[in-house]
Amino acid sequence: MEHVELAAADLLLRPWRDADAPAVRGALRDPAIAQWNPQSAGPVDDEYALLWVRRRADWSAGDHASLAVTAADGGELLGSVSLHHIHHGDASIGYWTVPAARGRGVAACAVVRLTEWAFTDLRLHRVELCHAVANPASCRVADRAGYTAEGTLRESYQYGDGRRYDEHLHARLATDR
Repeated sequence: MEHVELAAADLLLRPWRDADAPAVRGALRDPAIAQWNPQSAGPVDDEYALLWVRRRADWSAGDHASLAVTAADGGELLGSVSLHHIHHGDASIGYWTVPAARGRGVAACAVVRLTEWAFTDLRLHRVELCHAVANPASCRVADRAGYTAEGTLRESYQYGDGRRYDEHLHARLATDR
């Protein structure tokens, strides 16, 4: 799978770079990101952040596509959006935003744009979005991005505090567009 850059309103979704590691380190230390997007049990230090960026920049397996979400002007890191588990026309989508970008529609805009690319360029049929029921902000992102609520998955994922949470399952189909 080839890397892409995707424009979306005042955002640029672009491949991860080594130079993003310091901003990623700070983001992954944010309590909300650490809770709802758990990364590891170890410390989030410079080395970890660099490895995180490099793993997401490597699309060679064809099973994921991860992009930095930046301001179109200036390139400030605002968040992350990724397709995971790409297989047989299906995928899952995940995202996070830095505290300064929250409440501005950044996540929904990035999710919409990456989903459009997934349907058009990757020819995916279904993209799922799961979030903890206890995370209502992610439910709003799913709704604003046009993902239909399909149900609740009971204690389906262990989050950053080590507890298993019920999750809402949302999805979009290529035919929903």
